[in-house]
Amino acid sequence: MSNRTVKKSSASSRRAKRPGASARATKRTRKPADELARLAALSDAEIDTSDIPEIVDWRGAVRGRFYRPVKQLVTIRLDADVVAWFKSRNPTYQTAVNRALRDYMLDHLTGRKRNRRAGLGRTPG
Repeated sequence: MSNRTVKKSSASSRRAKRPGASARATKRTRKPADELARLAALSDAEIDTSDIPEIVDWRGAVRGRFYRPVKQLVTIRLDADVVAWFKSRNPTYQTAVNRALRDYMLDHLTGRKRNRRAGLGRTPG
């Protein structure tokens, strides 16, 4: 008996072509821009929100939860001890550096001192 693979007879038969979808089934009735323009023209009273429950208690809401700022890849030279300190405190040290720089930026934009997160306070001098 041979160790060669034998094809099943059904495997060699020709595959049937799928019938194409009709133009009517694939045709869009409106372009997305037209649809958005039509929806934007509706007044608040004309929008049906009956299937959406109204939220009356916003105590558990978190602002900015899904906000992801655009990141830019940069090369920056930092003192080795500064990088080592951030790496030793946080495995995602780049995020911690970004957070420290954001706090610094916001302090200077608003002209006031903000509450510091633990471990990210200013060093004297």
